[in-house]
Amino acid sequence: MTSHRTRTFEDLVAEGAAVPTEGWDFSWFEGRATEARPSWGFARSLGDRLAGATAFLDIQTGGGEVLDFALGQGVKTPLLAAATEGWPPNVTKATALLRPRGIVVVAAPEDAPLPFAADTFDLVSSRHPVNPQWAEIARVLQPGGTYFAQHVGPRSVFELVEYFLGPQPEAQSSDRHPDRDRAAAEAAGLEVVDLRAERLRIEFHDIAAVVHFLRKVVWMVPGFTVAEYEPRLRA
Repeated sequence: MTSHRTRTFEDLVAEGAAVPTEGWDFSWFEGRATEARPSWGFARSLGDRLAGATAFLDIQTGGGEVLDFALGQGVKTPLLAAATEGWPPNVTKATALLRPRGIVVVAAPEDAPLPFAADTFDLVSSRHPVNPQWAEIARVLQPGGTYFAQHVGPRSVFELVEYFLGPQPEAQSSDRHPDRDRAAAEAAGLEVVDLRAERLRIEFHDIAAVVHFLRKVVWMVPGFTVAEYEPRLRA
C-alpha cells in the first residue's frame, strides 16, 4: 500500500527553498500559483516586431526564455541580434538558449551604460527591466527606431511585500508608475506612441510557492531567507 502522508509546513518550505532559481522560467509554479497575463501578449507582440527588424537588442533578457519564445513562432532572427543580462547564472542560461538562434548574449550590469555604439539598433526590447536606463536606450536606437517593453507596474505584488516588510513608503510604491516612465522616456528624447497598463491578479496556492517566488524575485523582499522570515511564513 502507498502512504499518502499530509505534507507539513516544513516539507513545503524545504521544497520551495530547494528549487533552483536560475533563469526566468516560471513553469515550476504550474498548479501552485497563477498570474493573470496582460491582454496584449508581450512575447507574441515582440515576435511580430522582430519580423521587421534588422538590428535588435533585448535588455535584461533573464534566461532568454521570453526572447526564445518570441523567435519560436517562425520568426527569423534579425541580421544583428544581441541581448544583455547582469546575473551570471542567467548569462550562462541565456547564452545556451539564444546562441543557437544567432543571438550574442553580453554580460552587463543592469545600471551600467549599454556596451554598444550609438544608433545601432532599430528595435530594442525589455520585459520587466529593473530600472530602465532611458538615456542609454535612446542612445543605442537608430533614428526612427522603437523601444518595445513590458515594465512592472506600481505596487506590484505589494500585498505580499508588505506582509513581510510592513507598510512601505508611498514613494517606493510609485517608482514604477506609467506616468513616470512616460516623463523619463520623453526627457531622453523618445516619443511615446503607445502606453497601456493593466492591474492583474496573482494567487499563491501553497507556502512552497511563496518561498520559491521570494527567492527568485529577489527585489521583492531584499535579503529574504526562510530562517529570518520563518514566523511570518508559518503564520
